[in-house]
Amino acid sequence: MLVVKYQRRIERLLARMVRDVDLIDDIAQETFIRAYRALPTFRGESAFYTWLYRIAVNTAKKALIGLQKDPLLTEAALSSSSDDDDDAPRVEQTLTDGETPESVLASRQIAETVNAAIEALSYDLRQAITLREIEGLSYEEISEMMNCPIGTVRSRIFRAREAIATKLRPLLDTKQGERW
Repeated sequence: MLVVKYQRRIERLLARMVRDVDLIDDIAQETFIRAYRALPTFRGESAFYTWLYRIAVNTAKKALIGLQKDPLLTEAALSSSSDDDDDAPRVEQTLTDGETPESVLASRQIAETVNAAIEALSYDLRQAITLREIEGLSYEEISEMMNCPIGTVRSRIFRAREAIATKLRPLLDTKQGERW
């Protein structure tokens, strides 16, 4: 039941850390195996997801260190670098009511800019903004997960938002000091 309840959240977390589709399932499975083995040590002092999150982060870090020692090319990594020889844009979806090609392009550009800005953040800032904006956790939960004071969490989220806003300003025609 715990796997069913938390699998999607753990996979989303791992996707932000690992960025290789073929490895996400393996690391998620390893996370749940480690959690199952360590279940008797769970004391209930924190939320279960907080405990599971720490196991997932540690498992992902261990896997990434292992990849640095023994690099591995997966099918996803190979296919993303090939098959993109033609410069013709591909139509990935049909337009729905009210959408125009311009609005779809603008949305795609904004999404790519936000993703690139998040990728460029330091690990601590990326982790804080991901937990807040994507996972929807409270500042208290993030503080507990990141093992740092709540003021530090607030500061990291603010700095991450500012870095993302800086990258978005040219696309949204906003001025310095103005959000979107």
